[in-house]
Amino acid sequence: MKILILGAGGVGGYFGARLHQIGADVTFLVRPKRAQLIKKQGLIVVTPSERIRLQPKLVILDELVDAFDLVMLSPKAYDLEDALKTVTNVLGNPIFLPLLNGFDHLQVMDDKFGKKRVMGGVAHIAAVLTEEGVVKQLSDLHRFTFGTRHACQELIAKDLEKLVQVAVFESIRSLNVEQSLWDKWTFLASLAGINTLMRANIGEIMAAEFGAHVTEEMFNECCSVAQKCQYRISEETQAQSLSILQKPNSDFTASMLRDLESGYKTEHEHIIGSMLRRGKAISLNCPSLQLAYTHLVIRENQRLQNLKS
Repeated sequence: MKILILGAGGVGGYFGARLHQIGADVTFLVRPKRAQLIKKQGLIVVTPSERIRLQPKLVILDELVDAFDLVMLSPKAYDLEDALKTVTNVLGNPIFLPLLNGFDHLQVMDDKFGKKRVMGGVAHIAAVLTEEGVVKQLSDLHRFTFGTRHACQELIAKDLEKLVQVAVFESIRSLNVEQSLWDKWTFLASLAGINTLMRANIGEIMAAEFGAHVTEEMFNECCSVAQKCQYRISEETQAQSLSILQKPNSDFTASMLRDLESGYKTEHEHIIGSMLRRGKAISLNCPSLQLAYTHLVIRENQRLQNLKS
């Protein structure tokens, strides 16, 4: 199976490097500047326990002539349209495996390629691309979840399952990958919402008198939206999510807080805004999410205004 990975950033760079390590036929589609850097210094991945350096196969868009069976992509949600333009003409009629947060991207890709060609995937990892071009894993968590959304994807899924079973990261073949996406989305919307609203990590929020309560209220709102949309979050998954969201002394934060504090664009529209719009469509009132979303919209407007001045 020939795999094309769009980009070599935090998510794609990490999982692609791990697949390359086990001998998978992986090619990274990167911009010319990124290709030059990797050719010079290698694809470097730094984890909490090791530093690895690889020389993977690279291709830039103008040189993309090979056919591929699977295309993996993990752009920020606001860059999805540009990413899809990049991979539209990949030869071989490949299956696409997006590793994005939220849920709306599936409909966008279904409309463009057809549901038969779009699998579902979830990346549980905190990883960034440093200014030096190094992929840095920020914690030990590295879970890769994927699943089919149409029967014709079964052969590709079986081949991928064989590969990831021998990789160092945790892998899960989900029997209901759309539910898996909602499981993460409800958690992430709550985490990002409470982190950015309070401008604090989980431990700092839990140290406040009402911190645990307001966090649970936000999570309950997300779970209510999921249930009304026919993606009920199981009691076990809810308990697992809350154990992380309410862990005392935890320094855990969503990447959205790091982006916000660094003055970068955030995925608030796709993670929190989309959750709210789905809730509104089914007459659910979500005051905690509304508060977090309003804060992020104001901050984004301020960021854009500062760029103009």
